[in-house]
Amino acid sequence: MALRYLVVGYGNIGRRRAALLGARCVATVDPVASEATAPTIDAIPTDRYDVAVLATPNAVKRDYVRRLLAAGKSVLVEKPLPLDGPDDARALAAAARDGAVWYTAYNHRFEPLVVRLKERLDEGAVGKVDRARLLYGNGTVRDWLGTWREGGSGVLEDLGGHLLDLAAWLFGEADTRWTLWDARAVESATWDYALFSSADRRLVLECGTVFWKNRFEIDVYGSAGSLHLTGLNKWGGATLRHHTRVLPSGAPHETVESTSGEDVSWRADFVEFERRVAAHESGVAGDARIAAALADLTRQAEARSAPRGSPRGAGE
Repeated sequence: MALRYLVVGYGNIGRRRAALLGARCVATVDPVASEATAPTIDAIPTDRYDVAVLATPNAVKRDYVRRLLAAGKSVLVEKPLPLDGPDDARALAAAARDGAVWYTAYNHRFEPLVVRLKERLDEGAVGKVDRARLLYGNGTVRDWLGTWREGGSGVLEDLGGHLLDLAAWLFGEADTRWTLWDARAVESATWDYALFSSADRRLVLECGTVFWKNRFEIDVYGSAGSLHLTGLNKWGGATLRHHTRVLPSGAPHETVESTSGEDVSWRADFVEFERRVAAHESGVAGDARIAAALADLTRQAEARSAPRGSPRGAGE
């Protein structure tokens, strides 16, 4: 039987999730959005829904996750899930009843050409990986102004979380320490641009909401060649180029794959969430790792210059 969903947080992301779910979304909750079914989850009987989507401001996510898990409801959490380390993650898991789990959605794993890039890496298409660069940028900074997104660690948790997840998934860098190279509050009250790397500088990650043309790029260099991904389907399409090295030197052989059309990553997110619900598989290790990395990068950013303020709102 199809799972029935409650969507908590009825801002931009919550509305998109509810629209994708259609009739499977039985109710929505938001203390501010008048179009939501109810202002609090207390107003929705727990027997009306099986699982929940959490699309709230970051500051309240952990409390909602704990409360839903304690009620035996598995939760799809819009990234990131702020945690105070591995013990915090384990405590959340321990609070769960009836096999409930949480899954934090990093949907770019499911972009078709990101999946293909992962397959090519696993096949050894570039040989021994030497270095990689991941970039995620857009021009949404003015949409942040006066909202809760101007608080916290800004672009580090908003776009940087995606890059940290992809770095671990693509390259197996599960316990990497990260070194902040640059973090700036260009047009908002918090950091809207950041550049950082793994401690050994093999992985360089760059993100910002102050790129005036959307950019998503992954470049991987290895002993046998390189892979170069540009674009996302949600922005009109993506391209993956595979360059096969020519020895001793010379122009590499190139193969090109392209995709366009619907952004399938959100639907794939739901499929993965429901797989984990069925398997009672929670995201303790991955979320604890990303939370620790974001906390460390934020400390490094604060040591450079603290953000100016932290307005907060309601739904995401």
